[in-house]
Amino acid sequence: MNISVELTLSPLQDQFEEPVIAFIKSLRASELRVIENPLSTQVYGPYDQVMNLIQTHLKEAFESLDNGLLFMKIVKTDRSEYEPHF
Repeated sequence: MNISVELTLSPLQDQFEEPVIAFIKSLRASELRVIENPLSTQVYGPYDQVMNLIQTHLKEAFESLDNGLLFMKIVKTDRSEYEPHF
C-alpha cells in the first residue's frame, strides 16, 4: 500500500532553520520521492518505508531540538503525480 505524507517540522526555539534543513536533507537522502515547498515536505512511497523513514529521522530531529512539533497528514494513496484541474 502506497501513502502520501505531508510533514511540517516546527522547532519552538530561536535557532530553527538548521534543524529543519537537516531534517529535510535526511529525508532527501532516502530512495523515496520527496517534494518540498515553502510550507511543508511531502514523502511518497510504500507505507512501511515511509513510516520507518519518518520515525528514524524525526527522532534524530527531535533529539537536536529543545522543543518542537511536527504536523503530519497521511493520505492512503500515492498523490505525487497530482495536477490541479482548474
